[in-house]
Amino acid sequence: MAGQTVKGGCLCGAVKFTATAANEAGVCHCSMCRKWAAGPFMAIEVGPTLKIEDDTQLGVYRSSEWAERCFCKKCGTSLFYRLVGKNYDVVSAEALDDTSHMTLVSQIFIDEKPAYYDFANKTKMQTGAEVFAEFAAAQAKG
Repeated sequence: MAGQTVKGGCLCGAVKFTATAANEAGVCHCSMCRKWAAGPFMAIEVGPTLKIEDDTQLGVYRSSEWAERCFCKKCGTSLFYRLVGKNYDVVSAEALDDTSHMTLVSQIFIDEKPAYYDFANKTKMQTGAEVFAEFAAAQAKG
């Protein structure tokens, strides 16, 4: 994955990580992400590059057949979303130590976004059905 090394961690510092990421952030508006993150989940894709310094304080919750959500056991910070068995991670953008280089480029599950908020940024927008169709097409390619 092209990009730069980013560093981050949880609120209390018990979980720290590094990864390689592009300067692009996305937002997930699905009901599970909003419940888990207490709002839209602002995230960056890091693929298989995530390195956790000490994972003893990392909690893992299997939220569906295909995904896990990871958090700090000590302070509760929402940290990572990962696909089960795929070596693919998405990191909470707000868990990064420095977000000054980030640009918001996409929003997914826009059909589940509540009416009470909107982002001013002009981004790529996809419904849940569009996200699943894109994922299925990518899986079919291998």
